Amino acid sequence: MTLTRRSLLAGATSAAVLGGLAACGNDTSSGGSGGSGGGGSKDLRVWFMEDSIPEQTRTWLKQTFEEQNAGSTLTIEVQQWDGIVSKLQTSLASKDSSPDVVEFGNTQVALFSSVGALLDISDAEETLGGSDLIQSFIDAGSWEGKLYATPLYAGARVYYYRKDLFAQAGIAVPTSLDELVAAAKTLHAANPEGTPEFSGIYMPGADPHTNEGWLFTHGGQYAEQDGDTWKGTLSTPESQAALVQVQDLMENATKYALDSNDNVQAAHQLFNAGKLGIYSALNVAAAKIDQAMWDADKVGVLALPGLTPGSIGHTFSGGSSIGISANNHNADLSRAVLELVYSDEFMTDMAKVGGWIPGRTSFASNLTGPTGSIAQEIIENSVLTPNSPQWGVLDGNNVPRDFWVRLARGEDPKTVAAEVDKTVADALNKG
Repeated sequence: MTLTRRSLLAGATSAAVLGGLAACGNDTSSGGSGGSGGGGSKDLRVWFMEDSIPEQTRTWLKQTFEEQNAGSTLTIEVQQWDGIVSKLQTSLASKDSSPDVVEFGNTQVALFSSVGALLDISDAEETLGGSDLIQSFIDAGSWEGKLYATPLYAGARVYYYRKDLFAQAGIAVPTSLDELVAAAKTLHAANPEGTPEFSGIYMPGADPHTNEGWLFTHGGQYAEQDGDTWKGTLSTPESQAALVQVQDLMENATKYALDSNDNVQAAHQLFNAGKLGIYSALNVAAAKIDQAMWDADKVGVLALPGLTPGSIGHTFSGGSSIGISANNHNADLSRAVLELVYSDEFMTDMAKVGGWIPGRTSFASNLTGPTGSIAQEIIENSVLTPNSPQWGVLDGNNVPRDFWVRLARGEDPKTVAAEVDKTVADALNKG
C-alpha cells in the first residue's frame, strides 16, 4: 500500500484504522490472519446490504453452509448503505471484528482492493462462474491484474414509455439513439393528452447514471488510463457528441432538467401521474409503476438503443460485488461461502425472488415481468465509471452529478468538459 493510498482513506478514517488496513495489505499474499487455510475459527460472519439478498435466500445460505460444514456456524448481518464505507474502513482493518465475506457497491471495491483489505481470489474465478460472470463487474473487482471481488447482482437500466401516447402522437418505437431523441422531443411538443407539466422524457442533470447511457453509447467516458497516467476524456469528439445530445434533450424534451436528487428518486410518481412519456430507471422499478397502467397495456419497455438501428446502447449498471476480507478468520470456509453464493440455487433466487440480474448472467433467464426479456442483454452491454479508488472520492464529492447539472443549466459543453477533465485527471493521478 502506498502512502498516497493511505492518504486516500485518511479523510474518513483514523490513523489506527489505516494501520490496520496496512496490515491487511501486508498479509494479502498469505490470505490475512485466517487466509492461509482452514485452521482458523469455524464461526463465520457475512455482511449483506439492505434490500439486496431476499430473506429466504439468506436463510438457505446459512442452513446449507452449516449442513455442509459440520461444526461451523454462519452469521449473516444486514448492513445499511448509509455510512457503509466508513464502517467498512473500520471493520476490515480489525483482525478481531472484520466480517469474513462482504458485499460492496460495485464502484466501492477499488477503494478496498487497492489497500489490500480483500483476499486475492483470482484462482476461484472459473469455479464461481468464469465467462458467465458480468464482465464490467469483473473489471471493477480487479486491481493490478488480480481479482478481489466478483459480481453479486446488477440492476438493468431500462426505459419505460407510454405506448398509448406514442400511438396518439404517431411516433414509432425508437430503434436507435437518434430516434429516441427525436421521439422524446416530438412527444414533448405534442403532449397528446394536454397534461400540465408534461415532459417527453425525464432527463435531469441530477441523474448521472441515466445521462451516462448517452456518454457510453457514443463511445465516451469520464477518463481513460494510459500506463500509469489518467486523462479526462469528456472533451473527446465521442463524449462531446453525447453531451450535445443530452443537453438538447434537457432543453427541448423535459421540464425537469433541474430536478433535485430527491425528486429523481421519486420520479416514478411523475410517470404514474401521466406527466412523463419516457422514464429511465432500474428494472426493479417496474413494481413502482401503477398496475392499472400495465393492465391497460399503456406501458412499454425498451433498452437504450445504440447508434445504429436495431443495436443496443451501453448503460451504467449499478449493483453489488462480493469478496473475502483479508482479515478473514478461515479462508477455506470463506471460500465455501462464496461457492454457495454462486450455486444454481442462490443465483436462481436472486432473479426469481429478488428481481435482480444475478452475477452469473445466464440465470437472468429466471427473471419474470415486463423487463425480464431484455435485462440480461442490457447488463452484458453495460459500462462502468473509471476503475480507480480515487473515482470513489470524486463520486462521493458529487463531481459527476455537478457536471451534468451544469449542462442542465445551459453551460457550454466544451467549456464544462475541459474544466472537469482537469479536475478528474488531477484526482485520479494522485493514486
